[in-house]
Amino acid sequence: MSALDDFRAEARAWLEANCPASMRTPPSSDDEDTWGGRRATFFSDDARLWFERMRDRGWTAPTWPRAYGGGGLSEAEGRVLEEELRRLGCRMALKSFGIWMLGPVLLEAGTEEQKREHLTGIARGELRWCQGYSEPGAGSDLASLGMRAVREGDHYVVSGQKIWTSHADKADWMFCLVRTDPSVPKRDGISFLLVDMASPGISVRPIRLISGNSPFCETFFDGVRVPARNLVGREGGGWAIATSLLKHERAMIARIRDARAEAEEALESIAKRVLGEARGEVADRVVRAELAQLGIDVLANKLALRRAAEEVAAGRPAGAESSMFKYCGTELGKRRREMRVRLLGLSGLGWEGEGFTPAELSATRDWLRSRASSIEGGSSEIQLNILAKRVLGLPA
Repeated sequence: MSALDDFRAEARAWLEANCPASMRTPPSSDDEDTWGGRRATFFSDDARLWFERMRDRGWTAPTWPRAYGGGGLSEAEGRVLEEELRRLGCRMALKSFGIWMLGPVLLEAGTEEQKREHLTGIARGELRWCQGYSEPGAGSDLASLGMRAVREGDHYVVSGQKIWTSHADKADWMFCLVRTDPSVPKRDGISFLLVDMASPGISVRPIRLISGNSPFCETFFDGVRVPARNLVGREGGGWAIATSLLKHERAMIARIRDARAEAEEALESIAKRVLGEARGEVADRVVRAELAQLGIDVLANKLALRRAAEEVAAGRPAGAESSMFKYCGTELGKRRREMRVRLLGLSGLGWEGEGFTPAELSATRDWLRSRASSIEGGSSEIQLNILAKRVLGLPA
C-alpha cells in the first residue's frame, strides 16, 4: 500500500467513528448549515459535535498549515479526504467564506501578522466573514467601484455602500475592495481591506429575494475607521488580489453546486415515483434520456474539477478555467432544479402549509434561488466573455 492508501484507510476509519449518523444525511434546508462566528448557532447537538470534532482535527481547512489552524494535509490527501467525506455522505462541518475565499488570499498575499491574526480564527470557525465587492453602480463592471478609503495617520476612513453582501447581517468581519486613489486609472486605485463589522459607522439591511429568503444585504459605511494594518498587499494593489480571490470564489461555487447535487433527493428516484418504472428504470424514455445526459454532464464537470485541482497541486497556477467551472456549475444547478420542479408537477409548486413534504416545499424556492447563481460571483455573460478572450483567444 502507498502512503496515500494508508491515509485513506485512516481517514475512513476516523470519519466512520466520528461523524454522527444524522450528519450523514442531506440537510433539508439552509437553516441546518453551520457557519460559525461570534454568534454561531447549531441546528442540533450532533451538528455542534461534528463541527467540534472536525475543527479540533484541523479538517475544516485540511490543507492549511497547522500553524494557522489547518490540518497540514497535502493537496493529494485533501482530495482523498473530500472523497471519503462524500462517500459517507457527510455534511459540511463548517461553511465559511473565510476558508473558501479569504484564506487562500491571505496565505498568498498576507503578512505574517495578518495570517496569525486571522487564519486560525477562520479555520476554527470563531469568526464569520462576508465579502464586500459589488456596489449599486459596480456589479459586473467591478472596477468602477466608488467606496472611498482615505488615509488618515494609522487608519483609513471608509465611506460608501456595498450591495449583495451575502450574510453581512450575521458576519463578524468583511473583506472588501475600496478606492484609495481616484486620480489614477480605475483598476490602479483599488485596495483590499479587512473590516471589523462591529466598527462604528457600519449599518446593514437585508434584501428580501423572490425565493422568500434574505441572504443578501446592502451595507453602508459612514466614516468607518479601519486600522491601516488591515490593508492586504500594497495600497493600490487590490485589483490583483480581487481577481485572485474571484478565481477561488468561482471554483468554490462550482464545488458547492456539485456537492449539492449529491445531497439533494435523487432526480431518478423522483422520476420513478412519479412516472413509474419499467424493468427497474424510469418508464418514460424521454425523461430517462434527459436524466442520463444530466448524469454525464455532472460526471464530466467533476472530472474537470479534479483535473484542475491536480494541475494546481503540481504547480500550475489557477487560470481562467475557474470561469468555466463557475459557468458550468451554475448551468447544471439550474437544469437540475428545473427538472426537479417539472417532475414533481403540482407537488413541486408548494410554498408553505400542510399537504407537502419538506422536499416538495423547498423545490420551488430552490428553483427560484438557482437563478441568482447566474449573477453571483460574476454573471454568466462575464464568464463567457472571459473564456472567449483568455482561453479561446477570440477578438474583442
